Amino acid sequence: MHQVVLGLGGNRGDRLALLNKASQLLAQKMDLEKASSIYHTAAWGGNSHGAYLNQVLVLRTSMKAEECLNFIQQIENQLGRKRGVKWGDRTMDIDILYFDHEIIETERLKVPHPHLTSRNFVLVPLAEVLPEFIHPQFGKSSLELMQKCEDKLKVKVWQKEG
Repeated sequence: MHQVVLGLGGNRGDRLALLNKASQLLAQKMDLEKASSIYHTAAWGGNSHGAYLNQVLVLRTSMKAEECLNFIQQIENQLGRKRGVKWGDRTMDIDILYFDHEIIETERLKVPHPHLTSRNFVLVPLAEVLPEFIHPQFGKSSLELMQKCEDKLKVKVWQKEG
């Protein structure tokens, strides 16, 4: 079994319901080991405008990395993901952050996720669930990466409105 670490997030539609549905769909073919808190974050990247809900999941799967990518893209599509503007608004984005301790570079897939170390909305929940996990390229733990991250966007635990 492989350990796969996924970053989930979205800023369109019922964000909480979409995160929960994504987790349910992932659990149909993977075993959930850990789930971070849900975090509320400002949009990152310049082309998206609404606040996001983000979460990191640690799962076990017998799928290979490319199969896993195909599966999560099916889930994104099922949850209304439209691929248009890079870093634009979306109902659901699921990124493979880590796949075991592998370094994968194909046309379709780069693992560890190439932007992981520059995004607090990934590093904060990642450090919550896997604080000691060592990045296979940089040799630093999730906690160390989070502490050194220069991203200044606020990432806070989400509180249900009302």
